[in-house]
Amino acid sequence: MLLNASLIGAGAVTLATGYAFGDLSGSKSSLNRSFSEAMGFYAVFGLVVAGAAGIVLIPGAPLGVITEAVQALAGVLLPSAIMFLLLLCNDRQVLGPWSNGFWLNVLATVIVSVLLLLSLILMATTLFPHVDVRALSAIGGAILAAVLLVAGAFALRARRTGASVTVIETAPSVPRESWTMPPVALLERPPASASRKLAMLAMEGYLLLAVALLIVKAVQLGGG
Repeated sequence: MLLNASLIGAGAVTLATGYAFGDLSGSKSSLNRSFSEAMGFYAVFGLVVAGAAGIVLIPGAPLGVITEAVQALAGVLLPSAIMFLLLLCNDRQVLGPWSNGFWLNVLATVIVSVLLLLSLILMATTLFPHVDVRALSAIGGAILAAVLLVAGAFALRARRTGASVTVIETAPSVPRESWTMPPVALLERPPASASRKLAMLAMEGYLLLAVALLIVKAVQLGGG
């Protein structure tokens, strides 16, 4: 099972990293292309595999601590990944008539908030193993419920009074079954509102702090 998981992880994670690098750099990235056509893609793929193998083969490396740290890091990064997915689901240029509606966004906000709370609890229990998880969960859940209720009340009030920001329809009015995403080169940069900028800055600060604390804790456990 561990060997199977390792092979799947080595293939999925490294290929996803290679494809992401290709999308960011604008270079060709595909397994259907030769090495000369997609050198950057295959170089990233090989470097990630070699780096992972090198870490595992370090003499005396605390593999148990490394594995737990990676799992904790994955839990910390999950809410941020879902937040970017939520932003994509609201991009009418990309999804057109398939973009999220109001109540679907409400449900997604609740899910992301719960995942963020679980991520914070995971980070707290990783850094402070003797913390009372039940008490921390109860306090965090109560605060989260209060924040969501207040935010929901303001959102409903804005929706009823028409004070919410009007979204400009950039996508043509076509049936859902006939919708296709325009070419990436024709997509415009989504507008960055003040609330979106604030949310991104808060998420970036949380991620930097969480990753730094997890690295410190992993080094402490590995040295002990």
